[in-house]
Amino acid sequence: MFANLVTLALALSVVANPMVVIRDSPINIPLMKRYHTVGDNRTLIMRDREHITSLYKHRHGGLRATDITTSAYVVNVTVGNPPTEYTLLLDTGSSNTWVGADLKKPFKPSSTTVQTGQNVSFKYGSGEFSGTEVIDRLDLGNGLVVEKQGIGAASSSSGLRAGFDGILGVGPVDLTIGSLSPNTTTPIPTVTDNLFAQGTIPENLVAVSFEPSTSISDTNGVVTFGSVDSSRFTGDIHFTSRTQVQNSSLWWGIDQTLTYGQSTPILSQSTAGIVDTGTTLLLLNTDAFVTYQTATGAVLDDRTGLLQFTPEQYAALESLFFHINGVTFEFTANAQIFPRKFNALVGGDPDGIYGIVGDLGTPPPLVPVFNSAFVNGMAFLERFYSVYDTTNNRIGLATTKFTYADIN
Repeated sequence: MFANLVTLALALSVVANPMVVIRDSPINIPLMKRYHTVGDNRTLIMRDREHITSLYKHRHGGLRATDITTSAYVVNVTVGNPPTEYTLLLDTGSSNTWVGADLKKPFKPSSTTVQTGQNVSFKYGSGEFSGTEVIDRLDLGNGLVVEKQGIGAASSSSGLRAGFDGILGVGPVDLTIGSLSPNTTTPIPTVTDNLFAQGTIPENLVAVSFEPSTSISDTNGVVTFGSVDSSRFTGDIHFTSRTQVQNSSLWWGIDQTLTYGQSTPILSQSTAGIVDTGTTLLLLNTDAFVTYQTATGAVLDDRTGLLQFTPEQYAALESLFFHINGVTFEFTANAQIFPRKFNALVGGDPDGIYGIVGDLGTPPPLVPVFNSAFVNGMAFLERFYSVYDTTNNRIGLATTKFTYADIN
């Protein structure tokens, strides 16, 4: 009886949440997914771990180790007048926007550039970025223009792959605190903050639609500013408040439980973690990962760093169930495997079956208290529509036509 009352209360809390705007013509910006060969001895899981370590160690965001991963969603923008075009990584795990990572295409001052006199710099797992902060005109396309956006202009950088010019950060604004000097306590309004403050969008939120890839370079995603696009999801958007558990509360963090099949608890109690477009895999803390591995029978493949399934194990693989604020989201067996046509990019056999659930591991001693038990990364988000609502301090998820698709 008590459990039923709790479920009812949680369901009512979702219904009672403020509605978001659904526009007939939402302002969509196309996202391109690009795959790259690894190019060094680090596996995909190593890169994701480096990213998470850097994310927590350098909480103000910016370039992070994951930004060198084998896949990323990018958006083309222009800065200044006359405009210079840049290809930026979309990142919900950081909040600064900066350009000039490939110094062959540096930031170009223009008639709209205002120098702030502030320096900006980041250090991370396998590289660094430093430069100056400017205020300039940022054009995202489709009429979305920020006339005065704080932008980092790189004077030196390392670690970002060729073809990516910087970051478009859409995380919570507090992540920008500490990125400037000498004004280390000054936040930098995010792109979403400024679009809302300047009256360009009706709500201070951003919605992301990813899709499983079918080619090495797909324009198969959309980011929507200020509203949601009903054509991109099915059913209702279910919202949950951002977690209050430190340090997950600094990012787009949520509380969830997780089960494998109908009866095997992976995260048996409500536990805090983050939703992050900058992480490739679905990462679980070590205890949860071991439970998942045991339940599935998969073995760790040394070359890829991923779990590997036999055909028989894959045929018997059950769904994962994410329980978030009284709503259950099913993550099918097909969703749990790495796209087989891209196995070579992670060092795997062409006919191998590799999993996208990885071990979050234990962070180094220098990293602050690490309270996240999971990271719902890109592999998770390619099956669900996600909404990052700053106004109401919450995150929304909805099913899509790809939630149950057998595409991998």
